[in-house]
Amino acid sequence: MYLETIYLLSRQNPGVRAIDVGEHMGYSKPSVSRAMGLLRQGGYITVDEGGFIMLTEAGREIGEKIYERHTLLSAFLAHIGVDAETAAEDACRIEHAISDTSFEAIKRYAEQHM
Repeated sequence: MYLETIYLLSRQNPGVRAIDVGEHMGYSKPSVSRAMGLLRQGGYITVDEGGFIMLTEAGREIGEKIYERHTLLSAFLAHIGVDAETAAEDACRIEHAISDTSFEAIKRYAEQHM
């Protein structure tokens, strides 16, 4: 979820800091700090001297993939009658668990029927 949040925030403003991520997600500063350290160690983000977070290519790919899943699944659930708030919450849970195969099938279906 952190990579998705950084991806989303960086689309709105290229200067993303850990505090922005924490505020957006509603997480504490220590939790965000720990996550940023893990993401940096994993090669998903870099942080410059000013504290600005940038996604690496690998981080951007994952963030973009999760964001696409969230957006499509939210829209799909809303299309079939789920209220918008529940659709967004459920999409957030589903986007991390769904297989690539199932997601691609839903995506094809949605492109033809929505």
